[in-house]
Amino acid sequence: MKKIYLLLLSLLSGGLIAAAWPMNGWPGLLFVAFLPFLFIEDYISLNHHKYSIWAPFFFAFPGLLLWNILTTYWIWNSTAVGGVVSILLNSLLMAFVFQMVHLIRSNVFHLKGGYWIFPVAWMAFEYLHLSWALNWPWLNLGNAFSMVPQWIQWYEYTGTFGGSLWIFLVNILFFYALKGFIYGRRTLRVNPVAILLSAVMVIGVPIIFSFYRYSHYKEKDNPVDVLVVQPNNDPYSEQYGLRPNEILDRVYDLIRANSDTAVDFIVLPESVIQERNVFEDRLMESNSVLSVVDFMKNYPQTAICIGAATYKLFRPEEPLSPSARQIPNTDQFYDAYNTIYYIDNYSSIQLYHKSKLTPGVEAMPGIKYLPFIENLALDLGGTVGSLGTDPERIPFFNIPNGLKVAPSICYESIFGEFMSGFVKNGAEVIFVMTNDGWWKNTPGHRQHMSYSVLRAIETRRSVARSANTGISCFINQRGDIEQATPYWARTAIRQTINANDTLTFYVKHGDFIARISVVTLMAMLLISIVRGIISRSKPIG
Repeated sequence: MKKIYLLLLSLLSGGLIAAAWPMNGWPGLLFVAFLPFLFIEDYISLNHHKYSIWAPFFFAFPGLLLWNILTTYWIWNSTAVGGVVSILLNSLLMAFVFQMVHLIRSNVFHLKGGYWIFPVAWMAFEYLHLSWALNWPWLNLGNAFSMVPQWIQWYEYTGTFGGSLWIFLVNILFFYALKGFIYGRRTLRVNPVAILLSAVMVIGVPIIFSFYRYSHYKEKDNPVDVLVVQPNNDPYSEQYGLRPNEILDRVYDLIRANSDTAVDFIVLPESVIQERNVFEDRLMESNSVLSVVDFMKNYPQTAICIGAATYKLFRPEEPLSPSARQIPNTDQFYDAYNTIYYIDNYSSIQLYHKSKLTPGVEAMPGIKYLPFIENLALDLGGTVGSLGTDPERIPFFNIPNGLKVAPSICYESIFGEFMSGFVKNGAEVIFVMTNDGWWKNTPGHRQHMSYSVLRAIETRRSVARSANTGISCFINQRGDIEQATPYWARTAIRQTINANDTLTFYVKHGDFIARISVVTLMAMLLISIVRGIISRSKPIG
């Protein structure tokens, strides 16, 4: 086969995966989208004497790059450099997974079978993308089903890694069936019809179970009255250009027009308040904080969650965090935070600091060892450079009704196990507070909104989502999106949602599928390395 055909097959796979992605794709395509990739690796394995050892990497890369470009090109709107780097790096890492699978199949399975190592390696890679400093789980395969909650009610058991495993199992079964039809049953010793029927069952059984669960799931009646505010401040001009009191006046007008004293919670986006030098040990010296506290006296039974930038000044004897910065020309250090204020009339102000930081903007990998990297942080307004984080997932506590609330700031809402930490600690509803205007009117903000559906199903928690420029919405415990606002509209929405204190299997056990994959992959890599060394040390002849 000519190399151009392998290249075209790679592009076909990448195009199919992109065509399956939210928001305009059909996720059913994912059940066949990896067939061309599997064929490429298999063909290179069967003809390994014609290709270099790195051939799987180079032939997989074009299709993976196409997938990344078509689904995440919108990053360019916020940062051209960041967009190019993230797309290239992610594509290279994905291609390396294919290369790793090929080497394991070669050294461990001698290129005979072993296709099950594909999902193992891929899910280990996805787990890495949830865990390391350059985290970017946006394209984890299980996310692709976010707009068909009727298919994935079983995510309450498996999380999104169940979706990734599902996709690969079906693709591998179809691949075996296809090979059986092409090469014949006797040659491969498989019954292609039986394998094809197995693939259909692997698709159908989870969907049938999910539809049943979807139609029979009933929320417990535990009402919480929530107002979600969408201020619609342009992040490129108004958000960081207007004075804090001007921003707050807009917010107050929206609240007055859309709520009353019976509302339980008012939810606003991240980064609403951009007052300079708000130190957390003296919050009541902040004009913005005083303004919000005074405004909330008009709503005696109500709590408000609102985003802000805050700072912590380290005492001389206090240990410094890895993200601590020195105040120029002094011996003092401070931390900067992307913060949510929780303010009510019953308790002192509660704070939450964003803890899954956006790489390159809020987190600079390697800063502990290479401090100069701090200067490379992308400036998107507000506080830039490596931010401080919270060590634990502590929900806000509402005294009037004893309710615990999980705050999620922007990027955090795409991390399933991370968000389940709040639920383990008692959170009964989830508030997602974000500022999606950086990407403009592209699939970026719509994809981001859809991923909150996955968190609702995984945890069986109602979600109230406040996005500065859209899309704000409510999501029930089945994953249905309700009252979605238009993009770029100054508005507010109000709804009674149900709190839930039941823990799902996923909340209790997290990404157990991924952890099994990581352990299995490490074992296979070790075996592969040992066998590779042994085979090279054997004398020839």
